[in-house]
Amino acid sequence: MAATKLIYFAWVRERIGTPEEAVELPENVTTVKELLAFLKSRGDGYEAAFLHPEVIRVAINQEHVHHDTAIVGAREIALFPPMTGG
Repeated sequence: MAATKLIYFAWVRERIGTPEEAVELPENVTTVKELLAFLKSRGDGYEAAFLHPEVIRVAINQEHVHHDTAIVGAREIALFPPMTGG
């Protein structure tokens, strides 16, 4: 399986400590929800970034998706905190 490009924005990026990375995802990670759970288990920074996964917004191949969306075949997955300001 090829690595998937993950891009992190705002405080998600700050807590993880990197703006992007290529990650080989386990076969059992097939949805956005499963991806967030997997990432949360990768260490302290990831756990802090994904402590409340329900607030994380996700885009697959630059299209916003819901947490039950399949990630199979995704070339790029972007993870955003909730939008604030105005």
